[in-house]
Parts: sequence; structure tokens; C-alpha cells
Amino acid sequence: MPALQFIVYPFIIVIAILLIVAILLQQRGTGLGATFGGEGNVFASRRGFERILFLFSIVLTVLLFAAAIFALVFIK
Repeated sequence: MPALQFIVYPFIIVIAILLIVAILLQQRGTGLGATFGGEGNVFASRRGFERILFLFSIVLTVLLFAAAIFALVFIK
């Protein structure tokens, strides 16, 4: 199945890059700054583009996991 690896491996690379970009685009507050007296913003719900980006990152994670398992099982 050498032809299959030329499809699956680039797919995994593209999904991984898209997942990295989607995660880096998500901006959530100040991080550990709120622990040490910084601003403590509370985020109750995601709306608009932030929600779409969050759901997109979940879909990409599932696709990456499935493609990696597929490659592990079917490509030797």
C-alpha cells in the first residue's frame, strides 16, 4: 500500500498545521496573571467566530486522531 501513504501522510501534516493555527488563534484571558492578582475575566460562553473556531479545533483533533490510527493500522 505505498500509494496510500502518499495520501494519508500529507493529510495528517495539513490537519496538524490547521490544528496548530486554530489553537493559536484562540485567545482566552490573561492566563496565570489572574492567579497573582491580575485581571480575572470570567468567560461564560463562546459566541460568534470564537465558537466556530473552538468547534473547528475539536473537529480537527478528531480527524487527526482518526488519521493517525488509520495510518498506524493500515500502513506498514
